[in-house]
Amino acid sequence: MGLALLLGLFVLGLVLGIPVAITLGIASMAYLLEAGIPLVTIPQKMYAGIDSFVLLCIPGFILAGNLMNEGGITTRIVRLAQAMVGWMRGGLGLTNVAASMLFGGISGTAAADAASIGGMMIPGMKKAGYPVPFSAAITAASSTVGPIIPPSVPMIIVGTLSGISVGKMFIAGALPGLLMGVAMMFTAWIIAKKNDFPRQPWQGWGELFRAFGGAFWAVMMTVLIVGGMLSGFATPTETAIVASIYAFVVGAFVYRGLKLRDVPRILIDSAVSAAAILILVGLANVFGWILVSERIPEMIAESVLSITTNKFLVILLINLVLLFVGMFMETIAALIILFVPLLALAEGVGIDPLHFATFAVLNLMIGLTTPPVGVCLFICANIGRISLVQITKAIWPFILTNIIVLLLVSYVPFFSTWLPNLVSQ
Repeated sequence: MGLALLLGLFVLGLVLGIPVAITLGIASMAYLLEAGIPLVTIPQKMYAGIDSFVLLCIPGFILAGNLMNEGGITTRIVRLAQAMVGWMRGGLGLTNVAASMLFGGISGTAAADAASIGGMMIPGMKKAGYPVPFSAAITAASSTVGPIIPPSVPMIIVGTLSGISVGKMFIAGALPGLLMGVAMMFTAWIIAKKNDFPRQPWQGWGELFRAFGGAFWAVMMTVLIVGGMLSGFATPTETAIVASIYAFVVGAFVYRGLKLRDVPRILIDSAVSAAAILILVGLANVFGWILVSERIPEMIAESVLSITTNKFLVILLINLVLLFVGMFMETIAALIILFVPLLALAEGVGIDPLHFATFAVLNLMIGLTTPPVGVCLFICANIGRISLVQITKAIWPFILTNIIVLLLVSYVPFFSTWLPNLVSQ
């Protein structure tokens, strides 16, 4: 009865559009009341879920991204991306993807990418003669590269849940992220060529070098983050704090776009964003603890393994489950609830934990661009002032492209394990 109440209220909350964190809290509270378990369990399990040194990465990287964005980084990154690929057919579409790949090394979240890049690129592409649905769709699709290329908030969560090194998780996402970006650029180029989208003239090597010089300090932030962890000189949490200080110095004294009077507002905004994520993590941990106490993870693993123990079929089943869940559930909540049982299932058929973690995160990133609860879809549709139906029709080629990349990363461990293994040697 208690389990039925838990799952029933959770599904009802999702259907009604109640925020996932509140839905998790209500469902968990109802279960505890029905089972006669003291409600003090909720704050205890919430605290246990966020009592992790690694999770301090989250506010650090969010603050660093906000400081750099306020400091004028977005315009410089877009200029660099346009100088590199803007001269091709559909150049602004390719610029959009390239900018997201560069911006992803700073923000670590898809929503921040979609809002920052989209706010500049969607109106710009519309003015240049691109269809608004295409402009919004490519922005939403390319924003999912951000949480794959390091730093990545979802990968911090995964590392906390599984005990996998967050530094290794970051490195494992680099190659799949690049693969994802290049594949979307190729898709955008095909669509642009088919529809005769405009192209910008080649601006010359001088503009390319000037654009790189303008974006140099922004690009160096990614080097700082990844280099600090690769060298072992700093933990991910320490790297996040150093990145925040670096972002403040660059934004205020190098780019001069960050005003000191804006810093308190940025600190408050970053704290609110981090708090929202950590509350979700805490409540999802309560929900996950209940599922574990009911042996749901073991039942899932046993059920799947009773059907097949074939590694390739298990990978396919895991992908189908995560793709479906990603259509309805927020990424972090889905990871906290499903990652541990699915990891046990994956390890049961001999899948490397790092490999599994990488394609699991990539999988749920695709969910950010699928209706009915695709956050990036809503952000970009709102910027472009188009309906959800219009952007959904335009985004399907990019979703299919990303699913092909997902299958490639899922079935070829090389893409997620080669670079971490190379670095650890």
